[in-house]
Amino acid sequence: MAESAAIFSPEKTVLIPDLGAGCSLASSIDSDELRRWKAKYPDAVVVSYVNTTAGVKALSDYCCTSSNAVAVVNSIAKDKQILFVPDMFLGAYVQKMTGRDLIIYPGQCHVHARVRPEDILNKIKEKPEADFLIHPECGCVTNCMHYVANGDIPAEKTHILSTGGMMKYAKESKNTDFIVATETGIIHQLKKNNSKKNFVPLRDDMICQFMKMITLPKLLNSLINLEFEVKVPKDIAEKARVPIERMFKVSNNNQDTNSKYFKQFASRRTNYQ
Repeated sequence: MAESAAIFSPEKTVLIPDLGAGCSLASSIDSDELRRWKAKYPDAVVVSYVNTTAGVKALSDYCCTSSNAVAVVNSIAKDKQILFVPDMFLGAYVQKMTGRDLIIYPGQCHVHARVRPEDILNKIKEKPEADFLIHPECGCVTNCMHYVANGDIPAEKTHILSTGGMMKYAKESKNTDFIVATETGIIHQLKKNNSKKNFVPLRDDMICQFMKMITLPKLLNSLINLEFEVKVPKDIAEKARVPIERMFKVSNNNQDTNSKYFKQFASRRTNYQ
C-alpha cells in the first residue's frame, strides 16, 4: 500500500514505520514468478489483487480489491483468458460469482487461510442471532457459499463483504450482534463506530503479525526522523499506474458489489451443484 501511495504521489514523501511490515499475500508472488506464469499463458489478461508489489502491478492489466474484483472480471471480454493473482480464495470466489474459467495463482494470506468451514458452523450455533460478516479472501468462503446454497447457513444473515463493506453494513444494520471473519484489528474500529453493538471474531487467532509491527513508537520515530521512505522507480511506477487506473474506471463508484452478487447467487440455491 505504501508503494501504491508513492506511485500516485511521486512528489510527496511516503513513509513506512517498519520495513518488515509486509504482507504474506503480496509475498506469495513476485515479478519473476508472474513473468513465468505470463509465459505459460501469453494471451491471458492479468488481474492482480491490490495487495501485490509495484513490480507485479507493473506486469498486470488490471488491479482489483475484494469489493470490486467481480466487477473488474466482468468488465473483461468473455473470450479472454484471465490469470488471477495471487489470492486463490478470492479467485475461487470471483470464479463462482462470474462463471468465468479463471487461471488462479495459488497464493494466500496466512490469516485468512486459517479459517475452516467448521469454524463458521460452530460459531453460528453459538450465536444464532448474529449476522455473519466474511471477507471473500477467507479460506472457507466457497464452503460458506455451499452452506448457504444448501440452507445450512441462513442467507439473510451471511454477508460476503470487503473491509469497507463490513464497516458500512455494521453501521446501517438494525442488528446488534455480528460475527466477523477477517483480521481481528477491524473489531476495534467496528466497536468504535458502533458503541451499542457487539462484535466477535470468528477465530481469536486471526491476527496478522505484520500489521502489528506498526506501533505508535515506530510511527513517532518515522515522523520525527522521516524513516523509512518508500520510493518506486519511475519506469515501474508508470507501468503500475495503468492497471490501478483501469480498476478505478470499472469500480462502481467505490460501492461494495459483493453483497449484490452473493444475494443473486443465494437466490439460485436450488440450482446450485
